[in-house]
Amino acid sequence: MNRQLYYILSIIIGVSLFAYACNPFGNKLADEKNVPDEISYNFDIRPILSDKCFACHGPDANKREAGLRLDVAEEAYKALKDNPNSRALVPGNPKLSEVFSRITTDDSTALMPPPESHLKRLTEYEVALVEKWIKQGAKYEKHWAFTAPKKAALPRVDNTEWPKNDIDYFILQKQEQNGLEPNTEADKERLLKRLSFDLTGLPPSLELQTSFLADNSANAYEIVIDKLLASKAYGEKMALHWLDVARYADSHGYQDDNYRTQWPWRDWVIHAFNKNLPYDKFVTWQLAGDLLPNATKEQLLATGFNRNHKITEEGGVIDEEYRVEYVSDRTNTFGKAFLGVTLECAHCHDHKYDPFSQKEYYELYSFFNNVKEVGLESVVGGPETFAKNPKMQITDEDAKKILNFINKPDTSKLFVSVMGDNTDSVRKTYILNRGVYDQHGQVVSHSTPSAILPFDKKLPKNRLGLSKWLFDKRNPLTSRVFVNQVWQEFFGKGLVKTSGDFGMQGELPSHPALLDWMAVDFMEHGWDIKRLVKQIVTSATYRQSAIVAKDKLAKDPDNTYLARAPRFRVPAEFVRDIVLESSGLLVKKIGGPSVKPYQPPGLWEAATSGRGLLTDYVQDHDEKLYRRGMYTFIKRTVPPPSMGIFDASNRDQCEVKRSTTNTPLQALIMMNDPAVLEASRVLAVKLLNEKTTTKQKLIKAFRLIVCRTPNEKEIALLENYHINQQSELKNKKDKCKQLLNAGEYPLPKNADLGSVAAMMQTVNVIYNLEETITKT
Repeated sequence: MNRQLYYILSIIIGVSLFAYACNPFGNKLADEKNVPDEISYNFDIRPILSDKCFACHGPDANKREAGLRLDVAEEAYKALKDNPNSRALVPGNPKLSEVFSRITTDDSTALMPPPESHLKRLTEYEVALVEKWIKQGAKYEKHWAFTAPKKAALPRVDNTEWPKNDIDYFILQKQEQNGLEPNTEADKERLLKRLSFDLTGLPPSLELQTSFLADNSANAYEIVIDKLLASKAYGEKMALHWLDVARYADSHGYQDDNYRTQWPWRDWVIHAFNKNLPYDKFVTWQLAGDLLPNATKEQLLATGFNRNHKITEEGGVIDEEYRVEYVSDRTNTFGKAFLGVTLECAHCHDHKYDPFSQKEYYELYSFFNNVKEVGLESVVGGPETFAKNPKMQITDEDAKKILNFINKPDTSKLFVSVMGDNTDSVRKTYILNRGVYDQHGQVVSHSTPSAILPFDKKLPKNRLGLSKWLFDKRNPLTSRVFVNQVWQEFFGKGLVKTSGDFGMQGELPSHPALLDWMAVDFMEHGWDIKRLVKQIVTSATYRQSAIVAKDKLAKDPDNTYLARAPRFRVPAEFVRDIVLESSGLLVKKIGGPSVKPYQPPGLWEAATSGRGLLTDYVQDHDEKLYRRGMYTFIKRTVPPPSMGIFDASNRDQCEVKRSTTNTPLQALIMMNDPAVLEASRVLAVKLLNEKTTTKQKLIKAFRLIVCRTPNEKEIALLENYHINQQSELKNKKDKCKQLLNAGEYPLPKNADLGSVAAMMQTVNVIYNLEETITKT
């Protein structure tokens, strides 16, 4: 290269690098090309402020720095406390706005967020957004989730042939905007498996598979939907999520962790879903069934929802401390379950990110503070002690007539913890300084966070009034939150990914217009849950194939725009259900007391206080071994290990979304759990008793377990494995006996041990396929 040219290029490059070092936002103009024409405070600016600014300049007055509050427009526009000649934001003028100066400066002593805060500096794109927002007037908006939803008109789309119902227009619009197009519809076998899992939590029977595949009518899909919705198993499937929300368990928690009889409430939840009780009644009965005019025993039973929290039975505790803990639990659960907000953050101080003051927290707390309960109740006595006051008794006559949905197996006394307020007085509610139970501050009365919806003074100041406030059509959260939870059940994540946090720190909705449309539509149609479910599963969005194309994976790795069906493992309880149902072992009774199936020895004994009925794990037998996973006994301090490994909730607190992990322990469960091995053996015996070829037996096993017909390569592999197992186990009686010893279900006396063991091993391979426990 010419030396002179080399010298000139070196100077140019050096000057460019120096200029960039002096101005890290020197290439900001390149980013500005991607900045939207109109900047939204809610969707573009507020997430930046929430992540980088609100911890020091947000709602929490106790942590606010420099007297500056950036979450409220009036405060952000005011003269700065430390510098009256400056303002944080000057609408229309970034250069005069201290916020813009501080996020772009190179002076580390003035930079925001401060380096010592360990928060990341704003990116060039974020700076460009803030700059353009200020230029456009720095207009604030009420947080999107705290504004009432509106039902927008259906979006225009190019591919007008694809949508099957209104949901699809919103989904397709986003796909087309992002250069995506939807997958084709899944094949009928996979679609039926998906539908059966989503509506019943069980694999489809061979009869249903055969009839659906043979039905080529235009309404075949809708027919099978209606059939599954009418199944009693639908209520069980829907109830499972609600048990997590309601923190249902079979023990009280804490160290002694003794037995409780709250299972009749679980029976009611299943019953309520099966009879399609509208969501507003479903929740109102649980919040305030005892306060309804002429309340029935069923409505009173429903209030067990608010008594499912942990309760101590340990001597030496401070009564008032634990009573306050119970009230706090109910308040926090109300916020997370029905409002999708983190109210508990305001228990000790004003919320750092959301506009909820500590005062408002205790005003809401007061609705739950008049319950006729104590922190510590005696545990001496009989069945009456399995529930805590206030409680109701369920008699045999009740179970036969007015509560005939309860599966009461014997004539023993049965008590359930329910709600019941003091009638002769009203307990005072104080703001608790720093959340400490005995540090009483200002007395407060019943109210709700005004940022969501002010409490109407005409409403009764009790839980029934709170429920009426919750289902006021102006309440921006109630319908959105439930619709989002239901969507999450079918697609693995909600339209708002953080289904328990619709607040400032939560994720923004991926499809805000769809969420609002569905929320309004749900209210307009009487809070009809089955209609909402059917609306989702009849959509073209739901019916797509789960095949992942490379180009779609590159454009949308998280499947945010749903250009393919999601693929994820079924919940822990349904893993068990698949095994039991496909083998024919499942006992399909609805409801009743929880059961104790196989469990490794010594777990309870190693974690017990040595007191109470649950000191030792006493395994059940006979048909109790083969109940659905949702009926497995949950002891809070030692939850069922196989369930925990598959991410089931331990029910310590309200949980609206389970975590999902993928660990080797899950494979070990499927390979070694006595329930899986027993199911493999039982199904093997059934197959061997049929007068069919080995290939036909393996095809049937595959259809029962995986819910589709295997292809030729798959069946050839299974046949070869079966032959190898026959050879491996031939004349090895002791090894066969060892394999066949799994579980308590009797083995026929005349069984050929080698044949059964070989078929059992082959069936077990099918149970261990990833596809078996995956919804695709």
